[in-house]
Amino acid sequence: MGDGSVAPRLGNMKALLGIVAGAGASYGLYKLITGGSFKRNKKSAANESPGVRSSPPSEATLQPGSLLARVSGLDVVCPRPVDVASGEVIHQSPGNLDPQHLKMLLSCLQTSNNPQDRCRILLTLGNSAAFTVNQNLIREFEGIHIIAGFLSDPTAEVRVQTLNSLNNLCMNIQNQEQIKVYVPQVLELIEMSPVNSDLQLGALRLLTNLSVTDKHQHLLKESITLLLSLLVVSFEALQVQALKVLVNLSSNPDMMDDIVQSQAPASVVLLFDARTAPAVLLRLLTFTGNLKAWRPSAQVADELRRKQDCLFRVMLDESSQLHSRLVQLLSHPDVEIQSQVARILT
Repeated sequence: MGDGSVAPRLGNMKALLGIVAGAGASYGLYKLITGGSFKRNKKSAANESPGVRSSPPSEATLQPGSLLARVSGLDVVCPRPVDVASGEVIHQSPGNLDPQHLKMLLSCLQTSNNPQDRCRILLTLGNSAAFTVNQNLIREFEGIHIIAGFLSDPTAEVRVQTLNSLNNLCMNIQNQEQIKVYVPQVLELIEMSPVNSDLQLGALRLLTNLSVTDKHQHLLKESITLLLSLLVVSFEALQVQALKVLVNLSSNPDMMDDIVQSQAPASVVLLFDARTAPAVLLRLLTFTGNLKAWRPSAQVADELRRKQDCLFRVMLDESSQLHSRLVQLLSHPDVEIQSQVARILT
């Protein structure tokens, strides 16, 4: 990019990001990979084209090879005859962003005073972060810390887009080393945000990716009670996401002591019911199977029984209602649920 002033670049970003959002760009990693549109449009430009150029506010001309063309995935056709290289139809995707474009987006993010612009910039960065090369570049440009700084933005939607961007960046193991320091802030967002909000969902998605391996799971030791509480107060989407984190944590034997000692709402056993959504029930049974595989000594079990409202007493102790509710689920119409219940009971 050239050495133009910040003001023209911000003007260009407003036009650029408006069209990106209008094109229906999504932040989700799975849509980017499975949607297929990026695979169809992923072609190389004949020459390296100039970046975004200033234009009067009344103009909406798209420059072939510009950042707008690259991030939007739109077919950009030059509006008037020019040289063949820049006049041909160019197909670009966020995976083809050049390093200087990422630098420009991060710079604009830091200087923007408009919440809508910050959302759109974060959305674009989140899209680009679905690709490994951009995950590495954003980290090298100190972009993770820049993006994470907006976890405390006063606008809720900016915080949501920040979580979504960090979620895609978290797919990179090296990036997790930087993202892990923000776990306390992410947990606080879950605790302080409205139940079933996009903020809670985005935060749980990030924690799911961060807890896939056991390297950073210890950072969530104090969050078990929070996750269990969400199960009994939230809707299906949030229940599923909270259970994904709990399943990850319970797959690690080193985490089991912390899990079974955590305080748990007694009503969590009421979820073992045929009326519970299958997607929730299946993950709840997986979590339960992991718990049942843990075998405490008689001494440890006695100590846990003396801990009022701990998860051990709610779900694993002989006095728990769980066993009788599992027996009832043996007649569940879903064959996979029947199978999981049978494995737990045997």
